[in-house]
Amino acid sequence: MPAQPPTPGTTGSPAPVAHLRVQRVRPAYRQVADELRTQILAGSLPAGTRLPNEAELGRAFGVSRSTAREALRVLSSQHLVETHRGVQGGTFVSEPDPARVVEDVGSALGVLVMTPQLHVSDLLEARLLLEPAAARLAAQRADAETVEAVRSAAAAPRDDRDPSGFVGHLDFHTTLLMATGNLMLTLMGQPVNDVLRTRLRRAGVEAGEWDKVDACHREIAEHIAEGRAGEAEEAMRDHIIELRRLYERDGIWA
Repeated sequence: MPAQPPTPGTTGSPAPVAHLRVQRVRPAYRQVADELRTQILAGSLPAGTRLPNEAELGRAFGVSRSTAREALRVLSSQHLVETHRGVQGGTFVSEPDPARVVEDVGSALGVLVMTPQLHVSDLLEARLLLEPAAARLAAQRADAETVEAVRSAAAAPRDDRDPSGFVGHLDFHTTLLMATGNLMLTLMGQPVNDVLRTRLRRAGVEAGEWDKVDACHREIAEHIAEGRAGEAEEAMRDHIIELRRLYERDGIWA
């Protein structure tokens, strides 16, 4: 007869245990905010739409007025609604602004980098995965105008107020991400670059290091201009690896 599985109270291999964390039920105001956000992003509530007041929203969702108020505060913090006072005032749906979203994400990353949960090395690793692929796409997709923008960013003169040229260097990386024609890639890379821009002690880096960075940017720009996708990807990967060694030195992080 075939072996029977062990029954409770008998010997045998223990049943596998799923180590899952029990999730609490989301607060009511979060659920209301989620539903309104879904409608806004889906276009059911287009920009400029005036939302019902707090009491009306509460009745519509079966929640208290204070719960509806908290839901609107969540949406306001995400720049999805704006409240205006006066006779013609009220809460209105806003047009989502990618630039404001990127700014918020960059600020949050800046805070997280100071905690044990997220380290600069995490950002650099993410950059190593993202930007070489972006360089390949840029070489495959960039038209003449975009190529000129990439070349100009690579050759931009240094600002006297920033002898390291660090801000210009990050502008090159942002321009390259934009050259992919993929907005999502641009949005993913910009917050990382913002953290690097604000946290690196540029004065602690020798001038010769920045000269090497300039040379790498010009090389990558030429690969993109000539449509050499493989070479652009490889050159960007080598460049990010070198930057990673630079960024991970002790004493150059604010």
